[in-house]
Amino acid sequence: MIVDPSALLAVLLGEPERPAFVDVLAAARENKALVCVHAENHGMIAWMVKRLLARGCRAPKFHGISHPAAGEVEAINRLITFAAFLDQPVQIFHVSTAEGVDVIRRARGNGIKVFAETCPQYVTLTADHLKGLGMDESGGKYVCSPPPRDRASWNAIWEGLEQGVFQTFSSDHCPFYYEGTQGKKNPKARTSFRWVPNGIPGVETRLPILWSKGVAEGRITANEFVALTSTNHAKIYGLYPHKGSIAVGFDADIVLWDANRKETIRQDLLHHGADYTPYEGLAVTGWPVMTILRGKVVAEDGNILGEPGDGRFLKRDLSPYAVPSRAG
Repeated sequence: MIVDPSALLAVLLGEPERPAFVDVLAAARENKALVCVHAENHGMIAWMVKRLLARGCRAPKFHGISHPAAGEVEAINRLITFAAFLDQPVQIFHVSTAEGVDVIRRARGNGIKVFAETCPQYVTLTADHLKGLGMDESGGKYVCSPPPRDRASWNAIWEGLEQGVFQTFSSDHCPFYYEGTQGKKNPKARTSFRWVPNGIPGVETRLPILWSKGVAEGRITANEFVALTSTNHAKIYGLYPHKGSIAVGFDADIVLWDANRKETIRQDLLHHGADYTPYEGLAVTGWPVMTILRGKVVAEDGNILGEPGDGRFLKRDLSPYAVPSRAG
């Protein structure tokens, strides 16, 4: 008897079969849409959480342990298998592991229509940031999914950015307060990592981190920086040719960038609505000095000048534009 390993694993871990996901991909194909997926195996995570809690492992660091790298890799493999079966484009969010990079690299090399995204936390934070002496320590500040991994994963992510495995570099901005009854230190969160609000702020720090660690340190070019943070996003998500380039016919959206400005990321510099930044104290080179939205200055030297109503709804095209194999 031939047994599908993915189906067997799902049964063993208590994760039911989900044919509805194939239906989603099929519906997207019929409508020429892109499917975007956070790829982790829920059954593996649930199994790990149950076993950790049963053994009294409740501190924030066990959040990372409960999200094994194997769960990300299995989910990416499964998604790519389904996508190839239906010839349906997919975008994989928040890739954090070296093994995941390898799977995506091979798939793209085989012509499978897969795009990939990673985030600042996977090239700046590690599992050690989750380690605290107790539930009241700062480890909860770094609880996000997938969790930060290790420095070997950093290297693999950078290789992926350099080689064009990744098309987009996003923030996965999901801010929570650290203090307060709804924050990461809320009374319930102090009893178990399971109840720590899952996500970190990062929208304002995304560009300085990528420029500093990527361009200033010689890993990627300035053009690749623009592609990873703007042009490819617009192309993949159906906002091109309105957004993503400075050219005739595009919206006059421009960021003026001081490539040599040195800053230390601090909470008091930011406007993100949370009471902390996970990148507190990180020294960076490169900082925005002005943001122009359709010709209007909406931010200048750290001051917000935009007003409610400045934004406009844009109807997106469903099918993504072709994106080159390298980030540029």
